[in-house]
Amino acid sequence: MKVLQINSVCGIGSTGRIATDLADVIRENGGVCKIAYGRGHAVANCETIKIGNQTDVLLHVALSRITDKHGLYSKSFTKEFIKKLKEYDPDVIHLHNIHGYYINYKLLFDYIKQENKPVVWTLHDCWSFTGHCSHFDLQGCNRWKKGCHDCPLKTEYPASLVLDNSQNNYAIKKQTFTGVENMTIVTPSQWLSDLAKQSFLQEYPIKVINNGIDLMRFAPLPSNVKEKLGIEGKKIILGVATAWSNKKGYKDFIRLSRRLPKSYVIVLVGLDEDKIKELPHNVIGIERTNNVEELAELYTAADVFLNPTYEDTFPTTNLEAMACGTPVITYPTGGSPESIADGCGFVVKKGSVKEIYERIREIVQNTKEAYCDTCIKNVQENYNKQDCYLKYYNLYSQITNSEEVL
Repeated sequence: MKVLQINSVCGIGSTGRIATDLADVIRENGGVCKIAYGRGHAVANCETIKIGNQTDVLLHVALSRITDKHGLYSKSFTKEFIKKLKEYDPDVIHLHNIHGYYINYKLLFDYIKQENKPVVWTLHDCWSFTGHCSHFDLQGCNRWKKGCHDCPLKTEYPASLVLDNSQNNYAIKKQTFTGVENMTIVTPSQWLSDLAKQSFLQEYPIKVINNGIDLMRFAPLPSNVKEKLGIEGKKIILGVATAWSNKKGYKDFIRLSRRLPKSYVIVLVGLDEDKIKELPHNVIGIERTNNVEELAELYTAADVFLNPTYEDTFPTTNLEAMACGTPVITYPTGGSPESIADGCGFVVKKGSVKEIYERIREIVQNTKEAYCDTCIKNVQENYNKQDCYLKYYNLYSQITNSEEVL
């Protein structure tokens, strides 16, 4: 089984780690996998193909900022990549994020339709069936159901600062992404599956395969985090994000900091230097890290993992925290609450810092240990990467008429 995965990044960030974890499972079952990516540097134990370069990415960004035609540039580098794709000749093409200013999605799908390759497309957000945005939950916009226009999120990722091309983008995507003979859509959450079934992608089989994590790496670890940070004896409320914004609940963390007694401290991972300088005295900022051991130590040291996200699909940070024995508090946003089983934390009203604080106090009074075993068991039984990503391998076998592993 020869598989080619395509994603914006490789081995970093949530989707990048999903791609490399899946590559591990493919190889463990006798398959071959390459990952094609377009942003940053690869962190992977498998062969990779770089699409384009940083200069092209920046040009793609600049043009998109003006024209709102994100995903329709990078033509020459996409053609070069398709040549390499033909040479590799995979049995299955597995798409992840094909947005991110690095590839021309129309040229890619022209090739897919011409070659009639089996395709699996994992949707990590809503970009594939909208005329512009990757998430519309916070805005409450439903234009995507019939045809986007007059986009209220034009200046949000993938931002356009001048033109609104959402109506045309929607038409191009609908024409491009439909009519593939052998394509299966996969979503990591039931929430996103329900949305995809209402979109123009409804013509395809749509399956839910939850994200999995590496339980050999995300597990309770001995940690001297409190000593390193100089917060011995304090309760830690942890937040982790690739990049912090109000959509990720950054303001809610700041609001929460004003309620906390002196015995508590907030630790936020993924902040840039400017934000770190502005933090209140009881909030500690740490820059983004791709060091899994460091993350696992932080998750283990935390008393509560707080994920007050306003837009999300199925955050792996929730899984990582629970795998390290830490209960989770989150909002009923997208697929975020789907992994929070009984005894693993709480789902609270969006924006209710008062309820967040009450639930934090409840967890601390019960002690973290009262939740630890249940959290770990939940992830071990449902979100082990070997189990989750073996479902992908069996899907590859099914769509290529090969023998299934299980």
